[in-house]
Amino acid sequence: MTLIPTPRRATCAACLRAQPACICRWVTPVRFDAALLILQHPLEVANAKNSARLLHLSVPGSVLAVGEAFDTAQLDALLHADGRIPVLLYPAAPGEASTPVLPPAARLRLVVLDGTWRKSRKMLYLNPALQCLPRLALRDMPASGYRIRKAHAPDQLSTLEASAHALGQVEGDMARVVPLFDAFEGFVEQQAAFVPRLKSLP
Repeated sequence: MTLIPTPRRATCAACLRAQPACICRWVTPVRFDAALLILQHPLEVANAKNSARLLHLSVPGSVLAVGEAFDTAQLDALLHADGRIPVLLYPAAPGEASTPVLPPAARLRLVVLDGTWRKSRKMLYLNPALQCLPRLALRDMPASGYRIRKAHAPDQLSTLEASAHALGQVEGDMARVVPLFDAFEGFVEQQAAFVPRLKSLP
C-alpha cells in the first residue's frame, strides 16, 4: 500500500497564516517615535483570533519575540536595545503610581505581553526583569471591538487595541493610531466570517 502524504496548505510568508486566512490586506504601516516590543506567549502563536501579528506587521521596526520564560541576557538585550527606556503596558503593582513619569517617546520602548491575563501573569512571574519595569496602565478605555474572543471583563482589550491606545497616549496623538483601529476592525470582520454565529452579533 502506498501512502500519499496530505499536502500542506500554502502559508503566507508575512502573516504566517494559511493563504485563505491571510490578514495582510489589513496591514497599514504606522510609524511611531516610541519603539514597540511584543512578548508573545507560545500558545498564542497559532491562535487565529490573536491580533499580535497584525500589530507587529502594522508598526514598522517593532519586535515580536515568542516565549514564556526568556533567557535573561536575551530579554535584557530586547528591553534595552538602542539605549531606550522600557515601560511595561500592565496594571500598576500595589503601591505603584498608575501613571509613571514617562521619558520622551523617542527614548521609550513600550513592552507588551501578548496572552490571556493568566498567561501574562505567568510570564511576568517567570521573568524578574519585567517585574522591575515601570508600568503604564490604561484607564477609562472604551468598549473593546474584540467580539471574536470571549473576554472575562467588559474592559478587556485585544493586544492590538491596548497597544494602540498606549502608543497614542505616549505619542500624545491619538489620531495617529486610528489606522490601527481600522485595521483591527477589518481583521475582526474577517475572522467573524469563519464563525457563523458571530455574524448575528451587534
